[in-house]
Amino acid sequence: MSVQQIPTGKIINGEEVIAIELTNSKGTYVKLFNYGAIINKFIVENAKGEKQDIVLGFDTFEEYLNPAYLSSYPYLGAVVGRYANRIKNGNFTIDGENYQLVQNAGTDTLHGGIEGFDKKVWDIIEIGDGPQPSVTMQYESVDGEENFPGNLIIDLTFELTENDELILSYEAETDKATAINLTHHGYFNLAPNGGNIKNHQQQIFASHYLEQDDNYSVTGKLIPVEGTALDFTKLKPIGQDWNEEEGYDQTFVLDKTYGDLSLATKTIEAESGLVLSVYTTEPVAHLYTSKYLAVKNGKGGRDYGNFEAFCVETQHHPNAINIPAFPSTVLRPDDLYTQTTIYKVSLNK
Repeated sequence: MSVQQIPTGKIINGEEVIAIELTNSKGTYVKLFNYGAIINKFIVENAKGEKQDIVLGFDTFEEYLNPAYLSSYPYLGAVVGRYANRIKNGNFTIDGENYQLVQNAGTDTLHGGIEGFDKKVWDIIEIGDGPQPSVTMQYESVDGEENFPGNLIIDLTFELTENDELILSYEAETDKATAINLTHHGYFNLAPNGGNIKNHQQQIFASHYLEQDDNYSVTGKLIPVEGTALDFTKLKPIGQDWNEEEGYDQTFVLDKTYGDLSLATKTIEAESGLVLSVYTTEPVAHLYTSKYLAVKNGKGGRDYGNFEAFCVETQHHPNAINIPAFPSTVLRPDDLYTQTTIYKVSLNK
């Protein structure tokens, strides 16, 4: 078990970018950057006894700043905030005061705006070099950043357990009522040699999904998955029922007690024998099968194309700030925002 901090030599806005390596006694290895709280590597042992990296990313930190990558920016492995997914028209009202955000996805605001938490250098405030290596990062989002109200302080802890669980624990406080909806945008592929994820087996513990408009913005309507291509209540290949030109970019309402930590999704890949189980306290999971992924010179010089990864973005209901029937995404002073999401890797036995 160990934690290592390795300077990258890169300074952004006066802050040093650091790589953090977490390793457990089984040799499972996670590499993070404090820029964007990026998960750069997640290396596990597959059923063949081979070490396999299950997340997409780059070989060096500098490549995350490449203009070509940023031009079709997919939030590769980064934290997303202040507000995950889309806010309709980039507009919301809290306590009678209206806030207009930058509209960076057509007329909507996506993943926190032009420069969200994914493009910030987080402070490393605590290192845990115990039986379960961990690191806690902190970012202070000032009042008015991307036009969101309130000074918001976020702590995000990554902890790697002996059971090959990567635990993400979030806490946040504000000095003014604000909108908050955090998630992590890891891109996973469980196949030993990558490629299209259509044959990955997928299960989502959700009997309803959220209706979206033509710009993927949630309308407020819940629709049963039964009898639709979105029914993942039983394990099936991701590509079995999909529109092969669209894939999935959909929010599923989990069948769970709000706030409880429970199993949200399970993904299995036959060749590697790997299983990725996602547990969360959050009420929804957004499945994205990377329709718009177009990354040149990823790890090992490999290009990443559409449908070559899947994301499970655990969060509150998108656009909930404008839909009172949904669980609230308003955080007030003296309240504490908390969220836990676990990525557990195991072998299919």
